Amino acid sequence: MSKSPIKYIFVTGGVTSSLGKGIIAASLGKLLTARGYSVTIQKLDPYINIDPGTMNPYEHGECYVTDDGAETDLDLGHYERFLDNKTSQANNVTTGRIYQTVINKERNGDYLGKTIQIIPHITDEIKRRIKLLEQIKKYDFIITEIGGTVGDIESLPYIEAVRQLKWELNDDALFIHLTLIPYLTAAKELKTKPTQHSVKTLLESGIQPDILVCRTEHHLNSDIKRKIARFCNVENDSVIESIDANTIYEVPLLMQKEGLDKVVLRKLGLEDNTEVELKKWQTFLDKLQNPSREINIVLVGKYVELQDAYKSISESIIHAGVENECKVNVEWIHAEEINKENASSLLSDKDGLLVAPGFGDRGMNGKIDAIQFVRENNIPFLGICLGMQSAVIEYARNVLGHTDANSTEMNEESSAPVINLMEQQKEITQKGGTMRLGTYDCNLTKDSKAYNSYLKEDIKERHRHRFEFNNEYLNEFETAGMIATGKNKENNLVEVVEIPTHPWFVGVQFHPEYKSTVSNPHPLFVGFINACLQNKK
Repeated sequence: MSKSPIKYIFVTGGVTSSLGKGIIAASLGKLLTARGYSVTIQKLDPYINIDPGTMNPYEHGECYVTDDGAETDLDLGHYERFLDNKTSQANNVTTGRIYQTVINKERNGDYLGKTIQIIPHITDEIKRRIKLLEQIKKYDFIITEIGGTVGDIESLPYIEAVRQLKWELNDDALFIHLTLIPYLTAAKELKTKPTQHSVKTLLESGIQPDILVCRTEHHLNSDIKRKIARFCNVENDSVIESIDANTIYEVPLLMQKEGLDKVVLRKLGLEDNTEVELKKWQTFLDKLQNPSREINIVLVGKYVELQDAYKSISESIIHAGVENECKVNVEWIHAEEINKENASSLLSDKDGLLVAPGFGDRGMNGKIDAIQFVRENNIPFLGICLGMQSAVIEYARNVLGHTDANSTEMNEESSAPVINLMEQQKEITQKGGTMRLGTYDCNLTKDSKAYNSYLKEDIKERHRHRFEFNNEYLNEFETAGMIATGKNKENNLVEVVEIPTHPWFVGVQFHPEYKSTVSNPHPLFVGFINACLQNKK
């Protein structure tokens, strides 16, 4: 096979999940991008779901949505935030999609009567999906993160597929294995044995890692690094320390200090003749770590026990805080814990309220009571998706007098369905991938809060919803003071609602958090945090 100009990097993990493969992959991608290379990252997820779109956030955290409407793993959010590159359907692969494709081909007779097997049919489809990205755009590097841990039954076809790819790509591919070096407090000692066993498991699958990235709570001295190198068949400089950091945004700089990018370039036969340009990243980090002021806001949602369910929102708040040179302290409150009686004690001393997206009626009354309090007490408010819909319902009940106002998602018999099922959704019974997904246009009203944040009339934002503002009530709302300041011209869908007489009361049907990055904090979050600063108690 001819030598590929594209370099492939495969990232695996061992010992335990949640070690941060996505952050390491994104950090390496950032370092290579900062050297002037074109980089993209993809995630291979071993679960059999077609995508995480139908998963409960308690199972999988946030479902991230791309411009082209893919419902994906939250790691794609990290990829976009670090690299400032857009991802797509091709950047997230699941076992469900692999098997669905192979079975459809078999039903269509594409395999000419052959017996369909894991090897070669499933592994070939995995390899095809991995290499699909190079057909979309010319990249210098494609980093592929394999979900789960080495040794998982679900991961075995992926491990076999990338083992085959390594030989097919010759010198144009390498393996990075992320592992754990635990510290035993009783023995006051770092232990390398779990890493040795993890590498042994990988070797049993036919893969020799080229680089080991070792998560640790304590620094690895040179003796420990040499020991790991010796027993795991890697060079000394290929044992990379990944010590716990205060923020994920430190990790690229820590990986640079450890020389991860230099080792990668050397092992892939590339000259180390480019400089890493991270001045803006360093400036961001300096501002993050040295804020000149701080504010306190509340985030109300139904999954606050698992903050990964709102990962993009929490990162967007960080980006906007840095842009405003302030630290944003976020108090996470479960929507079921708020009511009319305690709303004042929970919210009166806070500088702002954000009501998060979600599905279902659990916690709806709490969201509505929280919104009523901040609306009546001039506390800045940002509502996202269901958060925006909750604000519409609250206004209909407490200002317009429709005490039964609701969304037909919560109550199909409501006498005032101010939020209703979208017309194109009424005949759909399947759940997965059937919502309004991906990027759509929105036209903003000049001099609105939203317009003053974006500083332009025409914007594009990502969506993930099935219900919408019911335009039959629009005149009634606007007459009473809640204005639709953003609309999709094509279908007249209300995208943004505001109360102009309020210091900052904005609800958006779309998901602005999906587009906020370190270098481009989202203007709506920046505007919201700025309003909270103006309102600071």
